[in-house]
Amino acid sequence: MSNKQPATTDKLPQHIAIIMDGNGRWAQARGKKRVFGHKAGMERAREMAETCGELGISYLTLFAFSSENWNRPADEVSFLMDLFATSLKNESKKLNKNNVKLKVIGDKTGFDKGLQKAIDKAEALTADNDGLILNIAANYGGRWDILQASQQLLNSGQELTEANLAQHLATGTSPEPDLLIRTGGEKRISNFLLWQAAYSELYFSDVLWPDFDSEQLQLALADYAQRQRRFGKTGEQVTG
Repeated sequence: MSNKQPATTDKLPQHIAIIMDGNGRWAQARGKKRVFGHKAGMERAREMAETCGELGISYLTLFAFSSENWNRPADEVSFLMDLFATSLKNESKKLNKNNVKLKVIGDKTGFDKGLQKAIDKAEALTADNDGLILNIAANYGGRWDILQASQQLLNSGQELTEANLAQHLATGTSPEPDLLIRTGGEKRISNFLLWQAAYSELYFSDVLWPDFDSEQLQLALADYAQRQRRFGKTGEQVTG
């Protein structure tokens, strides 16, 4: 296993997005119910936010619950909603203390009124913070995001351009992710940040999310630091 670290801070991504996959399989491998893995995964998400803040990374977007996840067993969905509400209540004060600004991106109208209020309260508490911006993608889908942004753009009467549409995406003023990580061994982006990830560097890890600790993140960052981001240009143009 490599112990390489990103050489300099200018090699660090400004924005990391993570598909947190493998909670259920992690629990089942230990003879536990899938919900046990979701609780462990929440602890890992907290650690990831703390680590990114310490490293000076400006934006972290975590894929917590997709618009397709409603199709999972009803008891698992119910547990995830309760876990989300409890975490918002318990974590928002810690986030505020650590100068983290929380933003929940996704179709919040799909949640019950109590959860919507909890989201609004957590966002309001951290709204003035200027440290790490933590986006939690919940009831989120990339196709939904492009569709709702297009509808907002049409309603606004603005000209249909890439720049104008991007302003209406759920990620708002966050820059596009430099690095998109997926844990759990799958190699797809599963309807996550479809527009925003057009030029993201992709990193796939076989490690299940509850085991993806700060050391695993450093491996991803070391891999990212060795890449040349060309955005359609040649390597000579970038280095020259």
